[in-house]
Amino acid sequence: MTTHETSLGATIRAWRDRLSPAAVGLPAGRVRRTSGLRREELADLAGVSVDYVVRLEQGRATTPSAQVAAALARALQLTGAERDHLYRLAGLQPPRSGLIGDHIPPGIQRVLTRLGDAPVAVFAADWRLLWWSRGWAALLGDPSGVAPEDRNLVRARFPVASDRGGLAGWPVISEKLEASDRAIVADLRRASGRYPGDPRLSGLIRRTLDGNPRFAALWHSGAVGHHAEDRKTIRHPQVGDITIDCDVLSDADTDLKIIIYTAVPGSEDEAKLALTRVTGASPPVPDHPGTVIEPVPGGGGGR
Repeated sequence: MTTHETSLGATIRAWRDRLSPAAVGLPAGRVRRTSGLRREELADLAGVSVDYVVRLEQGRATTPSAQVAAALARALQLTGAERDHLYRLAGLQPPRSGLIGDHIPPGIQRVLTRLGDAPVAVFAADWRLLWWSRGWAALLGDPSGVAPEDRNLVRARFPVASDRGGLAGWPVISEKLEASDRAIVADLRRASGRYPGDPRLSGLIRRTLDGNPRFAALWHSGAVGHHAEDRKTIRHPQVGDITIDCDVLSDADTDLKIIIYTAVPGSEDEAKLALTRVTGASPPVPDHPGTVIEPVPGGGGGR
């Protein structure tokens, strides 16, 4: 076995070759030279350029950032051990235990793929956005140009004066806004007990306590719990008002939160929801009093 065969580039190529298009929700196509993913497909899934994937596999790029390594691990559907191996080959320290993880395990990724065009997003334990579906982006807009640290539901719901940019979306009216905000804060307090040494989480809590009085009041109530389901009305600029149910599924092992939007089967709202996938996503309209801006996923990997 040569050093080349164990290099970062060769290992990425091996992982790409073993992953079928169907596993990531892509059509196989009529003519394919390999049963695995094409380079451009991996690049699209990871949110990097095709040229960068080529340079990685050829050994001309050997030190991807931690952000790129995490995106590649998600796109390639690596296990935890494989993700750590990728980090080490890239000269990075794997994420330490006891810290919030951004990795989406292969099993969860397969479940997400089977949800098809439904509006779905995945959040980490601190409500940082990790993954989104095309249906979600079509419904709420696609802020893939937003910096990863700004893609956070807590920062979207409880902004501070120093915030610049961040998540945006169509005006979304929650029928239980007060209960929803309380649930988010209670869920964040629960995460603080599970990840007491996580600097990203502690920094988020500290800046929001200092900069948002409403968050501070809810935080000091001391409630601990999980986020619950809710019903919302989305004011889409092309389709109009769409009433949807919002359900939150949590994975006990990873503390990942999967948010799914659905409409009542056979309803006008279901038809409008399907129509958003045809009209596509336009720039979000400005928010106005009485609405709350929902987070819209971004950051590579949205399928």
